[in-house]
Amino acid sequence: MKLRQAVLGVLFASTLIASSATLAGDADFTLTNRTGIDIRELYVSPSKQNNWGRDRLGEGTLDNGKSRHLKFGETAICKQDIKVVFDDDASEVTWDNIDLCAIEKITLRFDRKTRQISAETE
Repeated sequence: MKLRQAVLGVLFASTLIASSATLAGDADFTLTNRTGIDIRELYVSPSKQNNWGRDRLGEGTLDNGKSRHLKFGETAICKQDIKVVFDDDASEVTWDNIDLCAIEKITLRFDRKTRQISAETE
């Protein structure tokens, strides 16, 4: 009886650890730039929040056609807004209310002539 309880306890603990490990990276995603323009700055912020925080690209750029994997801590909020600043003229575009916990990849698109934005998710 004690052996059975011990085995069940180990299985339960293993399940909890596996579940928390899965949740830790739920908001991680790969961003692909298909805007036609190199991105100089990239910000990701909880939706409807007025603070964009730090530039996720740092000193680099995300060239058109390239991708970057972004990691979030286990306290990440799923619904996020993404803002980019383009390298050529410093114009900004924002994609709102993206559920990062439900996707693994985002491809950003932007038509500068029509100002139409889109984000394809996988």
